[in-house]
Amino acid sequence: MSQAETAVRTPRPLWSLGLLRSEIATTFRRWRTLALLAVLAGVPVLVGIAVRIETGDDGGPGGGGGGPAFLSQVTHNGLFLVFTSLAVTLPFFLPMSIGVIAGDSLAGEAHGGTLRYLLVAPAGRTRLLLVKYATILTFCLVGTLVVALSALATGALLFPLGEVTLLSGTSVSFGEGLLRALAIAVAVALSLIGVAAIGLFISALTTSGIAAMATTVGLLITVQILDTLPQLHAIQPYLFPHYWLSFADLLRDPVYWDQLQKNLGLQALYALVFGSAAWACFTTRDITG
Repeated sequence: MSQAETAVRTPRPLWSLGLLRSEIATTFRRWRTLALLAVLAGVPVLVGIAVRIETGDDGGPGGGGGGPAFLSQVTHNGLFLVFTSLAVTLPFFLPMSIGVIAGDSLAGEAHGGTLRYLLVAPAGRTRLLLVKYATILTFCLVGTLVVALSALATGALLFPLGEVTLLSGTSVSFGEGLLRALAIAVAVALSLIGVAAIGLFISALTTSGIAAMATTVGLLITVQILDTLPQLHAIQPYLFPHYWLSFADLLRDPVYWDQLQKNLGLQALYALVFGSAAWACFTTRDITG
């Protein structure tokens, strides 16, 4: 039996750590990815400087009464800049970055003529799709942590650090505040798994990476507009960004889990539906690139 026949007849596992490591390394070496991470890291710096300039040296409350519920706490504790920055980046900057990475995941390979090469044995369509999605989810986590770490460093430089006064009025130690910040970063990353699946599905429909990225970002903006219209209140709980800011409930004592659980369940539903649609499309598609 020839090696080619052996490769065809041998069952292929659905997962490959080597392929995943290679895909993650390739994605994070691209200038586009590094540029997106640089933009995400720069947002907390701009927010911190803006709050510092607004408050001046008197240490008065910032935010002008607007923005997230914890924005006014930034001047008293730099750790709140983490929460503020995540609230600022979550509606647009983070999901836009995910849309770019997800939209280019399959369509970019097809446009560059490398998709057919990636599907050569021992790789397969299902495994490649899973690896692509896992890579996008990795970027979700890395992008969120970049925002959080940049905000923490900026907050420590511009504002005092200490005990954290939660939204419920309870004070906790700085160490517990850091743990809550980490939990919030994970919650934000999980909030993006629905966008990741949508972007992967759109990427499976076309051979143009730019078209897939533009469509994903355009859909994101459209859905967020729909989520603000009072006339559409009946369908808004089913829109993927509806519960995104529920992470603020992790800053309460006790923690309010209801909205957080709804958000996680909704993201899982979008991941299942659009992930399945991406698989159905990609595994039956005629690969020409």
